[in-house]
Amino acid sequence: MIVRRSAAVLAATVVIGTALAPAAVAEGASPSPSPAIPSGLYGTSDPTYDGVWRQSLALLAQHTVGVKPAAKAVDWLAGQQCANGAFAAYRADASAKCDAKTMADTNSTSAAVQALAALGGQDGETGKAVAWLKSVQNEDGGWGYTAGGASDANSTSVVIGALAAVGTKAADVSKDGKSPYDALVKLSMPCGGADAGAFAYQPDKKGKLAANADATAAAVVGALGKGLAGEPLKPVADPLSCKAADSPERAAQNGAAYLVKALAKDQHLTSVMPGAKNQPDYGNTADAVVALATAGHGDKAADAMRWLETHSAQWAEQAGPAAYAQLVLAADAATFDPRDFGGQDLVKQLNATGPAPASLPAGPTASASASAGEAAKKDASGVSVWWIIGVGLVGGIGIGFLISARNKKQQP
Repeated sequence: MIVRRSAAVLAATVVIGTALAPAAVAEGASPSPSPAIPSGLYGTSDPTYDGVWRQSLALLAQHTVGVKPAAKAVDWLAGQQCANGAFAAYRADASAKCDAKTMADTNSTSAAVQALAALGGQDGETGKAVAWLKSVQNEDGGWGYTAGGASDANSTSVVIGALAAVGTKAADVSKDGKSPYDALVKLSMPCGGADAGAFAYQPDKKGKLAANADATAAAVVGALGKGLAGEPLKPVADPLSCKAADSPERAAQNGAAYLVKALAKDQHLTSVMPGAKNQPDYGNTADAVVALATAGHGDKAADAMRWLETHSAQWAEQAGPAAYAQLVLAADAATFDPRDFGGQDLVKQLNATGPAPASLPAGPTASASASAGEAAKKDASGVSVWWIIGVGLVGGIGIGFLISARNKKQQP
């Protein structure tokens, strides 16, 4: 899910989903009005839980394919930062000071760092953000979604990506002698079982690990010291297998082997919702493609990309900018053409969800993308909380970013 890293969204889904009786979502029921959407923000749905995440992914994806975002889109993201360097999922009034009630989180902060660092010219903002991230590192070397929360694979991985974006080696960022890589390796499952090589999101209360494909995709990239966009490596000649995870690189290769196995049957990952029929998980499938490409196994992701080409259009149209961004990043990582993706121009579609880009790369599709602009801005967005509630109730679709921004469905 593109909301896999948004603890706030997941919490809202659980609370509201369990509180509403079926009659509450029957004909005649309607959600509360959405807040006014800033002109610089991508998407048009309520940004409360995913504004920074979806904006960051959109800007990062545009940069990856040579699109220069509108200045007001970049300014909106930078303007969301608190004075201490952290970012919350969304601040409706960015001029107001952040206080104890401001729900700053590591995922929004790290995604913003990666986007702003890629675009350049924001060294002050990214430096303050990374300083805040370092200040809330846990004793095991990792990070949770919120400051002081138990370390998890997804949050630790997205922070590693932020560190890499500003040129900081994650191995050199430690707390009590533990680095982020130590935290990730502890969350990797041993070889030998059915879930060999997978990463868990977090251990359960008894310390037991449970395989989580979403966490695995994130951790493979993180354990290799890369960010949300990945960084395709030269193909790895060694066949995929699981071996003792004596290094973060080895743990990443083990995780890649698990993802290949998870994708083998249907060419996609599956979202498991309690009480609902299993559904394809488009966002996490795209993340798995990025992970495999980053681990040097892009060829093993080709079938998954072809499946996404055929099946993801409706999902992306509904989910909006973060979904389009995930597909753009996956296509780029797997050397597919994001401008001709199953007959769809993902770059044009992404651009159309926000303000018209400042410039486009030269090419036959540049004029078509430019004509989309702000006037063609879609009604779809990152992911509204009511859409997520619907997902929870009927077992629909993974955040991004949001949001990911980022899906702990397999946790006890």
